[in-house]
Amino acid sequence: MEFSPSIEKVIEGFAKLPGIGKKTAERLAFHIIQENNKEVQTFLNAIVEAKKSLKVCSKCFNISDTDPCYICEDEKRNKEVLCIVEGVRDVIAFENSDTYNGLYHVLGGKIDPLNGVTIEDLNLKSLIKRLDEKIIKEVIIALNPDLEGETTTLYLTKILKQKDVRVSKIASGIPMGGNIEFTDMATLGRSLEGRREIE
Repeated sequence: MEFSPSIEKVIEGFAKLPGIGKKTAERLAFHIIQENNKEVQTFLNAIVEAKKSLKVCSKCFNISDTDPCYICEDEKRNKEVLCIVEGVRDVIAFENSDTYNGLYHVLGGKIDPLNGVTIEDLNLKSLIKRLDEKIIKEVIIALNPDLEGETTTLYLTKILKQKDVRVSKIASGIPMGGNIEFTDMATLGRSLEGRREIE
């Protein structure tokens, strides 16, 4: 079935979002079109405002309304433990698990040569700079347990072992090929508690 060009544009916009297929994009498009103008405008304003006000934290690369972010600025956090994650949604997942009270470092991806992502594309220089400040005593590598995540973990381990820090990796309560952001809170908590030092 063909839609009018204006509806098709809305469908195409939704279909570009991750995890949204053609049918879901159509449902979302028609939901938005059938909403009253005030509701749609409120939704659009929220998106525009978020794009304007959100910043990337200059310390950990988390996304926040402030720079540094609220986690880096929290005096109650354990400043001696640093958890390395792939993306911002992993930070949210760990925060929701309520089992971790240290700091984070968002890599911004993982080594993936097939998609042109190399170690130079990751937030590694800033990580080394943070470690050179000699405040951090333990680094927890918490990357997704897939091939790219394991490759990145191996590379990071080589670099981190040259620093004066304990290097550990979250336990394998997360299945191979799984995603941290979709893991239930209890499993995520156990993976942190059961982390093991990398030899």
